[in-house]
Formats: sequence, structure tokens, C-alpha cells
Amino acid sequence: MAEKKNLRMICGKVLMDRHCPDYLQDTAETGYQESKDLIEKWHKKDRLQYAVTPRFAPTSSLQQLRKAGELLNEYPDVYLHTHLSENKDEIAWVKELFPQSKNYLDVYDQAKLLGRRSVFAHGVHLHDEECARLGESQSAIAFCPSSNLFLGSGLFNLQQAQAHQVNVGLGSDIGAGTTFSMLSTMNEAYKTQQLRADKLSPYQSFYLATLGGAIALDLEATIGNFAKGNEADFIVLDYHATPLMSRRMQFCKNLTEKLFVLSMLGDERHVAATYILGQENEN
Repeated sequence: MAEKKNLRMICGKVLMDRHCPDYLQDTAETGYQESKDLIEKWHKKDRLQYAVTPRFAPTSSLQQLRKAGELLNEYPDVYLHTHLSENKDEIAWVKELFPQSKNYLDVYDQAKLLGRRSVFAHGVHLHDEECARLGESQSAIAFCPSSNLFLGSGLFNLQQAQAHQVNVGLGSDIGAGTTFSMLSTMNEAYKTQQLRADKLSPYQSFYLATLGGAIALDLEATIGNFAKGNEADFIVLDYHATPLMSRRMQFCKNLTEKLFVLSMLGDERHVAATYILGQENEN
């Protein structure tokens, strides 16, 4: 369907060879081979790209994680996506399952899963040492505030990630998250930082939802901004889509205030049009 609509999409088969329902379980070898077949079929076909996707460390054996690392070595331009340090119970479980690793991130590091196209969801409870390694390896974090708040996982430390020059983009984490809307996700991101006594400006919110996300995906030369020659994937937002937003906008004195209101009160109703490669999507 993504190919039919000419969408840019990155996805992959989820790998799980333990601690999961039998009907979803694979093995290190079958997961490797099925992923390899899908890479050969879909990666770089039109605008489609592949992500090697271990569910998260507890549902993959060390053997399976290493096979995932083999795929990244064989296909250097595919992605790696998994979860990292979402909640404290999960971190304790990982420590129990992988006693030879010094921390959660080290499980993935030992399997050679870090790199410029590696995106780790959440990263809510990271030590400075882990952030430093993420920054050093140019790996990215998908900051999923609506999921973190809904599940009570914790509050992502954006300033810590930035201090270690970790690439960060906004994510929804559906279905643990509660919305597909990036505007609503900005709202939730603002709340998490407020609860940390940190500030998140509207400019930074929109950056995380656009160019920040593109950088996290190693696609800043393709999407996420209006630089000449980039792919024209964008949405048009309506400041007056709802009576409340329209009324509130009357009192905005500058762009900063308008963007802040849009990120606090906006949702999918405010998307007036969607463009894919410069063509308006009619559906």
C-alpha cells in the first residue's frame, strides 16, 4: 500500500525467539532468513526501506541479536529499530537476562546493532555512559511522550540526550501511544519536560517533529526541510480549523506564540492538506 501511494516508509519484520506467544515466535535462523528475504524484496524499492527489528532485548536471545547484527553488516544501508530503557522493570529484566552486559545499551552494542541508522525507541532511563555511546555511534532515540505518559514509564531526559549530541526525533509508539498526530505528540512532549522542570520551546518541538526526525533517520538530505532538491513531503496546517484555535490565535503577537498554541491545541483536525512528493494526496 505504501508503494502504491508512493510513500516513504521504513519497516521490517519483528524478531522474537523467546518470551512471546508461540504463534509470533521465530528462531534466530528463521528470523534472519525471513528478514533477508524481505530486504531483498523491498529495501530501496521506490521510496521503501527496511528496518531490522528485534522487538526488544528480552524477546530476542543473544544469538538472534547477533544474527540481526549480521544483517546490518551484510546490508549497511538498512535500518535497525528496537526499544531501549523504557521502564525500570524492563531494565532489571534485561540485567537478569544478559548478566554479561554492563548495561541495557551494551546488550545491543555487543551484538553490533549501534550505528548511524539505528533508532532506539524511548530511552527514558539512560545513564550518561549510555548516552555518550549513543552519541559516539551516531545512533538515535525516538522520543515517544504520549506512550511514556500513558504507560507511566517515566519522563525522557531530552537535555541529557542533547548534551551527549544524541540524534532525537518525535515518535508516536502506537499502540502504547494514544495518538498518531505529531501536533498532539508535541503537546505531550511539552508536558514531560515541564514535569522535569525543563523547557521545550515551540521551535524545538517543531524541529523534533520534522528535521530532527529526518536526522534521526539519516534522511536530512531527503526529507524534513524545504532545502532545494529535497522530496516535497509536507502537510499544510490550518490555524482556524476549530473555533477554540481560531479564537486563541487572535491574541497571538508573534510566530513563537502561534507555534506554541498550534502545538498545544492542534491535532489531526488542523491538517488542511497532505502532499506526497509535491502532489496533494486526495485520500
